[in-house]
Amino acid sequence: PYYVDMNQNLFLQASLHSSDQNLTVFVDTCVASPNSSDFRTLVYELTKSGCASDSTYALLPSPRSDVARFGFNAFSFVNQFPSVFLQCELVVCRYQDYSSRCYQGCVNRFKRNADS
Repeated sequence: PYYVDMNQNLFLQASLHSSDQNLTVFVDTCVASPNSSDFRTLVYELTKSGCASDSTYALLPSPRSDVARFGFNAFSFVNQFPSVFLQCELVVCRYQDYSSRCYQGCVNRFKRNADS
């Protein structure tokens, strides 16, 4: 566990461990939950499809393409739960493959209306 105060800035880093130097990593979706084994029932979205859902969420500069850094302000689930768990989905792509998901950034996916 990592203990923080409310609204304290949290900084996280995801590193890709591979002998292939031509890979990059992208933070696609991150959600928080008060339950470490259930990230569907009660969740708070920090980012979805590369788009910030939380106003304090930010991608941060990284020293290398195989490292993704981001941060947000610490929060709680209405003080009913003692812990908050984080689950993130990362995408791994070929470095400088600008057609890959890693280089698309924020992707808003709109659902079409199913009229007639």
